[in-house]
Amino acid sequence: MPFTTNNSKNVVILEQNSTFMHRCGLYIHVPFCKSRCIYCDFYSTTCGYEKRKAYIEAVCQEITLRKEYLDSSVLSSVYIGGGTPSVLMAEELKTLFATVAEHWQLSPDAEVTLEANPDDATPDYAKALAALPINRVSMGVQTFNDDMLRFLHRRHTAEQARLAVDNLLSAGIDNISIDLIYGIPNQTIDQWQSDLEQALALPVTHLSAYSLTYEEGTQLHHLREQGKVSEVDEELSLQMYSLLMEKAEVAGFRHYEISNFALPGYEARHNSGYWSGMHYLGLGPAAHSYNGTSRQWNSPDLQAYIHAGGDTLGARLFSREEITKRMQLEETLLTHLRTAAGLNLTAFACDFGQEKLDALLARAKPYINNGTLVIKNQTDPPLTPPMKGGEERSSFMGEWGGSLSMVNGQWLCLTREGLFVSDDIISSLFE
Repeated sequence: MPFTTNNSKNVVILEQNSTFMHRCGLYIHVPFCKSRCIYCDFYSTTCGYEKRKAYIEAVCQEITLRKEYLDSSVLSSVYIGGGTPSVLMAEELKTLFATVAEHWQLSPDAEVTLEANPDDATPDYAKALAALPINRVSMGVQTFNDDMLRFLHRRHTAEQARLAVDNLLSAGIDNISIDLIYGIPNQTIDQWQSDLEQALALPVTHLSAYSLTYEEGTQLHHLREQGKVSEVDEELSLQMYSLLMEKAEVAGFRHYEISNFALPGYEARHNSGYWSGMHYLGLGPAAHSYNGTSRQWNSPDLQAYIHAGGDTLGARLFSREEITKRMQLEETLLTHLRTAAGLNLTAFACDFGQEKLDALLARAKPYINNGTLVIKNQTDPPLTPPMKGGEERSSFMGEWGGSLSMVNGQWLCLTREGLFVSDDIISSLFE
């Protein structure tokens, strides 16, 4: 397969005219944080910075040992998440990318994302990131209210968030996503509107916004159980979500997934791959992998991971579950109906059979009648993001006729009203 080497990025890039059949993604979990936010339940540790060298060596070894997990030598996306990946030095990230380049190539339009904390995105660090294959940065801003940032135990200020965007742009990274949280205890609708206006006034390309959740085991959950904080009421939460959609639309952002908004062409390719069934390999403690037939995940134990030298298989530091047909059906509904494109009914029938489609449409009928679901006729649906490189779903191969033709080009989608009660609708569509 022809390729060229982009020396400035130290990574192998396929020539523009190359094609590949399957999109594949790579996720690397960085389990380090300088401090822990009160709402976070992702696996991370505030200890062990002296272990970073050993962690990097272990991840590089896991790359070598598990490179055959993916059925393609081409990566369409790389996502470095955490934790706080921006605690890694540029040289440590360079080592990771060099090892990745030994085993895979990046597609011409590959999206390479690093999660970063705003206070880490200094001018020098931003320049160092721009010298790597990284072309997208996702920052957890959460709010522009300094009092709320302190309550959440975030270690940056609103001003640092704004400066971080400027630093990244000045360094040449112009694909920037920021995360916001709404429904923070005592947050008012006016404060949320201020957050949205400040976020959308920045030159960012992508916005993710989530309602604050009280995950068991977190400090926030403990505070609620003690009666020290209260969740915002459902009506206010819905008002905040409605305002989010309105402000994002006015700013030109496309609402392409329940919690995600992007300027046209800047939809998150890696995360969209999760929703469309992309195969991906997860590296590092607690990282998940999916190959189409099974899902497996590494144990959330940094010390054991380092001790095993990244050999999670040999050390049995992983769990696996086989994907049954029923699980596949439910996951298809759950992921596809979260997107603006919705569920392709022809593909659903091809994958699961006409009988399953008929049963699905029967369950969907009450929601279609009350206006929370709709069937759209689309010959060229707004995929999120567009599939490139000659990729096709196997479901569309071959000739299909009979009653399947009645749903050809039709997509089942949530309406705006349906977005507010999406969890209830989608779960009721399961068998």
